[in-house]
Amino acid sequence: MSNKKSTMDWLLMWAKPYKNTYILSVLFAIVGVFCGIAPYYGITRIILGLLQNNRELSYYFLWIGICAVLWVFRYLFHGISTSLSHKSTFAVIAEVRKQLTGKLVRLPMGYLMDTPSGTIKNIIVEKVDSIETSLAHILPEMTANLLGPTCIIIYLFVIDWRMALISLITVPIGFFCYAGMMKDYEVKFKNYVDANKHLNATAVEYINGIEVIKAFNQSAASYQKFSDAAKNAADSAINWMKGTQFYFAAAMSVFPAVLVGILPLGSYFYMKDSLTAETFILTIILSLGIMTPLITAMSYSDDLGKIRTVINDITGVLLEEDLSRPEIPVKLKDYNIEINNLSFAYKTTQVLENVSLSIPGDSVTAFVGPSGSGKSTIAKLIASLWEVPEATVFIGGTDIRRIPLEQLNSMIAYVSQDNYLFNDTVRNNIRMGNLSATDAEVEEAAKRSGCHEFILQLEKGYETIAGGAGGHLSGGERQRIAIARAMLKNAPIVILDEATAYTDPENEAVIQSAVAKLVKGKTLLVIAHRLSTVTDSDKIVVVNHGTIEAEGTHNQLLNSCKLYQDMWNAHVEAKDFGEVVA
Repeated sequence: MSNKKSTMDWLLMWAKPYKNTYILSVLFAIVGVFCGIAPYYGITRIILGLLQNNRELSYYFLWIGICAVLWVFRYLFHGISTSLSHKSTFAVIAEVRKQLTGKLVRLPMGYLMDTPSGTIKNIIVEKVDSIETSLAHILPEMTANLLGPTCIIIYLFVIDWRMALISLITVPIGFFCYAGMMKDYEVKFKNYVDANKHLNATAVEYINGIEVIKAFNQSAASYQKFSDAAKNAADSAINWMKGTQFYFAAAMSVFPAVLVGILPLGSYFYMKDSLTAETFILTIILSLGIMTPLITAMSYSDDLGKIRTVINDITGVLLEEDLSRPEIPVKLKDYNIEINNLSFAYKTTQVLENVSLSIPGDSVTAFVGPSGSGKSTIAKLIASLWEVPEATVFIGGTDIRRIPLEQLNSMIAYVSQDNYLFNDTVRNNIRMGNLSATDAEVEEAAKRSGCHEFILQLEKGYETIAGGAGGHLSGGERQRIAIARAMLKNAPIVILDEATAYTDPENEAVIQSAVAKLVKGKTLLVIAHRLSTVTDSDKIVVVNHGTIEAEGTHNQLLNSCKLYQDMWNAHVEAKDFGEVVA
């Protein structure tokens, strides 16, 4: 995508698949506007008939009937136009949302971690909804409501150019008021949008942290960050409205005041016999018909002022640089993993420095080290959750930057310490590992991961709703369901990122047994929380300050690596202390 596209380019690109429907919508809107304007001419004929002392009732009934039918057609055609434009626009909105959610899958985790979830939610939901006004209303209705008055003005110029000019006296004054309203409008609206983004992000943070807030006797009012964000959002809205209120009120007062010029000057021309009564009356009534659609068209200027900011927010996500991957699948000779001189910085913080490592396929490799040493970063780079420098990470002899994301995702099962569960049934959360799996296969995976028994004890068994982020389950239960999900995926490479962190010793034994079944014949990478769980690994890699300090078996490292010795001794002492306390 080109970042040189204008706001209109983006809107037209999204609307292009529904071009014919939008054209029909505009045509029906134009006909509807003319049906709304035409009765003004009918009213003119009725008034002239009265002035000419026409006593034929059929004459008046005819024109009243024509006006009534045209008025009905006005709303009929407007309804058809609105229906067509909305049908297409909601399809466009759905497509844009698909593009955004699809984009999130292709973006590096760094971007997603830097962008608050409240901000992303606001863009996908509220901002995309804002497109509706532009496509469903501005396109057909603004077009039609500008064309109708234009045709009336042309007609007035044909019958009397002087009265046509007089009828337009209020237009430049009204546009001057609108110009005042639109001055710095985009800047003010952007400030309002930014303040609301911050409020959304803070609100999500507040809701997610409500347990801590309640535990420490806080409240919405005393939680200063949330209070400040709410006040800032309110102030930005008030300041935005203050800057436009006077000009908007002035424009709404000036625009309709067309008779201010037409009545005195028209009367003067009539008394001087340079203007006929018929033309005078026609001008009075048609001039009133100019401003209603014109004001309707101008009412969308507010939305036009907003749309650029809205589109910039949406396209800001769409134009973010994807993980660089091809689309054509590649053939891998095996599932060996090689890392060559891998360095990685998160923003300005160097996380890894010249890491080189060989991980044979069909083996168990454990990563251990102090907190923040870079263990999880290595695992996430292998899984392509972040972008890696070219020619630094290889799977099966192929640079992972040459492996399509879909293929890479299908061959790696990633189980982290904080696996996300959807607000869906336990069964469907496990089935996320393989959407085509049968109920029996789901339950078999649950049995193999050691969570079948506790699932049956839940209120509705496998049909129990896990809650938002799995909130109805304990941390250990969530992890076991995540492992069942990984089992169901049956990927050749499995990464367990401290996946047993929340489990007690009894359940840890169950999970270790499940993991042994999960990784049979696979390449397993384990980021260890407890050293005792990885002592049987084929290789243990000690990571410290973003570098590989040592690697080997448990016994080899006990004899050769001081850091590993200290970690093991601390682990044994903590375990012994726990047993004494128990």
